[in-house]
Amino acid sequence: MEQQKRSKFKWLWENMEGVRIIYIIGILGTVLYNVLQLTVPYISQKIIDMFLTGENAAQNMIEKRDVFFQLVIAMVIMTFFRTLVVYLVCMDVEHVSQKMLYRIRNYLFNKIERQDMNFYNKYRTGDLMTRVTGDLDAVRHMIAWVIRTVVESFSLLLATAVYFFIMDWRLTICMFAIAPLLFYVIVKFRDSVAPKHKELREKLAEMNTAAQENISGNRVVKAFAREDYEIERFEVCNKDYCETNKKTAKTWLKYYPYIESFANLMPVVLLTVGGLFIIKKQITMGEYVAFSGLIWAIANPMRQLGNIMNEFQRFSAAADKVMEIYYSEPEIVDKEDALDKPERFDGKVEFKHVSFQYSDGKLPVLHDVSFVANPGETIAIMGETGCGKTSLIQLIPRFYEPTEGEVLVDGINVSDLKLQQLRKNIGLATQDVLLYSDTIDGNIAYGDPHIKQEEVVKFAKYSAASDFIAKMPEGYDTIVGERGVGLSGGQKQRISLARALAVRPSILILDDTTSAVDLETEKQIQHSLNELDFPCTKIIIAQRISTTKWADKILVLKDGRIEESGTHDELIAKHGYYYSIVALQTGEEVS
Repeated sequence: MEQQKRSKFKWLWENMEGVRIIYIIGILGTVLYNVLQLTVPYISQKIIDMFLTGENAAQNMIEKRDVFFQLVIAMVIMTFFRTLVVYLVCMDVEHVSQKMLYRIRNYLFNKIERQDMNFYNKYRTGDLMTRVTGDLDAVRHMIAWVIRTVVESFSLLLATAVYFFIMDWRLTICMFAIAPLLFYVIVKFRDSVAPKHKELREKLAEMNTAAQENISGNRVVKAFAREDYEIERFEVCNKDYCETNKKTAKTWLKYYPYIESFANLMPVVLLTVGGLFIIKKQITMGEYVAFSGLIWAIANPMRQLGNIMNEFQRFSAAADKVMEIYYSEPEIVDKEDALDKPERFDGKVEFKHVSFQYSDGKLPVLHDVSFVANPGETIAIMGETGCGKTSLIQLIPRFYEPTEGEVLVDGINVSDLKLQQLRKNIGLATQDVLLYSDTIDGNIAYGDPHIKQEEVVKFAKYSAASDFIAKMPEGYDTIVGERGVGLSGGQKQRISLARALAVRPSILILDDTTSAVDLETEKQIQHSLNELDFPCTKIIIAQRISTTKWADKILVLKDGRIEESGTHDELIAKHGYYYSIVALQTGEEVS
């Protein structure tokens, strides 16, 4: 895959565009303030050797008192300057990390929005939410803390090592003799913790998915009184995440004593070897104090290596998931030579020997389907559950591609049209209605936010929604809850239909949209659809004869094939599936 061709650091660098110079300045600032860490021990060494323990210490205090005060003032100034640099560096890298986080999150959301249906069939909502929140925070932490800490640790270690070698190379080598053992432990820790961070990330995604599904489906949970069951199910996910978290933490705790012990050996080495060197007068007391004052600058970076490795593995697991989405590409896209058809479509729809099978399915859904819907006609589609009705209509706006045959709109294969132009000419209303947490007006005008208020009212009348909207507390400005909470199924369907009509589509697709409304309202809607003030081809999935009988053509699907085709009267005369449905719904034989 594409993300495997790019290193994670190259990917980070690409997303720092515009702030790279600022970040480099921050990294150089990190090096600077760690080099400045040497100034205080160096000045301390000079003060001790010149004014405290040196052979001419007393004389120097009298004759060079001004030098003493200059050194003290320099120590104070350098301390404040180093503090200022640290503050500026922290602000710098935080600015860069937040800027990059903002950029990547926007890009990811854009990428997710433009994916095709196969993508949403593959990824769970909770998993996607984890990728754009927790995983991205791990990426931000990498920029804001991990990389800076790596630079800080190595620059401090290197600067201190150079300074130590200048003072006394023998003592320095003795102190660094334990470093290989420490690095060996760090490598072992990295190999142990890497798979645990990947497992931890998967457990987090599972827990988020469980929470998201239950919050979205809370009505179903309450309807079946399954609160206790769902709480227990979430508890299992939470416990798995907790246990995996503890295992990950215990991995660090397993290696931490070794890391800490090796790091703490350095003061012992300094005390033992350094003490002998002082006795033999191979180093001065000032040099010993400088060694002692900077030994933390060797030990701390070595201690930090464990934390750095731990955070890097967390970043690595998160970045893999983020980059998977970042570099994913939809399968259904505009061709390079796609036709530009900006004018309004005529609305002719034609299926030519179309067969279809889902990518993750084993059996075909549609078999050799052919029919024509001429501009302005109404085509009704009937059939038993699972016969392929919804799959058929999803091929028109090119949510999926047919495996065989062609779907044509205005005589042009839909794969040759620009997706945006194609879908702008299609109004779609489904049985499973999704309304946004917005006003009723905002939901109806979703497809065209620039339409006027009076047009919103007109389309609400077309869908028989204006009467109940007028009775709402704030009319069209009433806020509907998430997914339309507070509205009945029929009310949501009518708002959905108004939303589909509001774009004045050339092709109107209704997937059992009036299944939750009463017969009187359905009759009113049917009349409105026949009296639209714009030309429109209507393709309607319906099970009610009251809807289908007025269609110009009725298609009856069975096992993915067109079993019957014709007008209401023609299909009655055939005494087939349609005839049996009419008899069943009317309760009497039809002649």
